[in-house]
Amino acid sequence: MSTMDTLTILQYPDPRLYTVAKPVQAVDDRVRALTAAMLETMYASNGVGLAATQVDVHERIIVMDTSEERNRPVVLINPEIVRHSDEEKEWEEGCLSVPGVYDKVTRPATVRVRALDAQGQVFEMDADGLTAVCIQHEMDHLQGKVFVDYLSPLKRSRIKTKMIKRQRQAA
Repeated sequence: MSTMDTLTILQYPDPRLYTVAKPVQAVDDRVRALTAAMLETMYASNGVGLAATQVDVHERIIVMDTSEERNRPVVLINPEIVRHSDEEKEWEEGCLSVPGVYDKVTRPATVRVRALDAQGQVFEMDADGLTAVCIQHEMDHLQGKVFVDYLSPLKRSRIKTKMIKRQRQAA
């Protein structure tokens, strides 16, 4: 796949980021091509995760790679968190849809997720650290939620103003 195949990432506060994703009906060639393009886009943008919502496809698909070497892509189709720890951890999060903005969010420290892979096979994985944060962050996107929604109204308002100004300058 060439870099020509990268997708456009929606930028906050685009209202389409607040669309709740629908389950994928069948894992077919269209879905596999989409996950490949999403991975290409995520790597090209130096991200660790990307939800289909962020590329204006409103289906329950997440791609991620939290490995140091950036060579362990994971595809989660119709993911659901089946278990999470009571223990919580605060992480500084960023988002490809809110470039240049980082802030602390508190989430469960560990999660177990069940999903379909790119072949349509069910699997479960346990995650902690950055991987757990990434899964939860991307699953929020599928629910129509952006990480800045966890921040105070004042911070959110400042970020929105900054993003709109940046988008106007880029236009």
